[in-house]
Amino acid sequence: MQVATVQSYTPAEYLELEEKAEYKSEYNNGQIFPMTGGSTNHNTIALNLSTELNFAFKQQDYKVFMGDVRLWIPDKQIYTYPDVMVIAGGTQYFSNRTDTITNALIIAEVLSKSTQGYDRQAKFIDYRTIPSFQEYLLIDQTRTYVEQYVKIGEKRWELRVYNTEDEAISLSSISLQISLKDLYNKVNFELND
Repeated sequence: MQVATVQSYTPAEYLELEEKAEYKSEYNNGQIFPMTGGSTNHNTIALNLSTELNFAFKQQDYKVFMGDVRLWIPDKQIYTYPDVMVIAGGTQYFSNRTDTITNALIIAEVLSKSTQGYDRQAKFIDYRTIPSFQEYLLIDQTRTYVEQYVKIGEKRWELRVYNTEDEAISLSSISLQISLKDLYNKVNFELND
């Protein structure tokens, strides 16, 4: 019986491979994982959220990034591409790389069937090791449903659930409300994404 070996990569090797790759991959403690493709609903929700945030932050000291900017989680040795990130103040780049940041304040993930378990559990645990991280949004793309986790103390997070179109998400780390009607604008729930 032959045992398959799994190749382990250093963070530097991953970054070198990622620069040449035709598709994005995430890095988790030596392992490289190709990212799955997104759906039209996934893309629409991420774009709607980014647009709402970016418009609200005109002339304010916040920046919004979508899926192409990497997040480095040093305590876990993870490079990942959150769907949407907000940072406050200056951008902290990892090793002067303008494609990789370290200081996310708010992270939003649009849930897919293949990644929702990871996004809800292991990824949330990993994100919580980021000192600047204060708020996590998990957005369902198959129905009107958003889970919002807000940091309320050391190792304490509060869950809020939004599930009707007439509600608005009240961000806690930033004074802003986003209506679910706007978040889900042009999303077709009849698609099996």
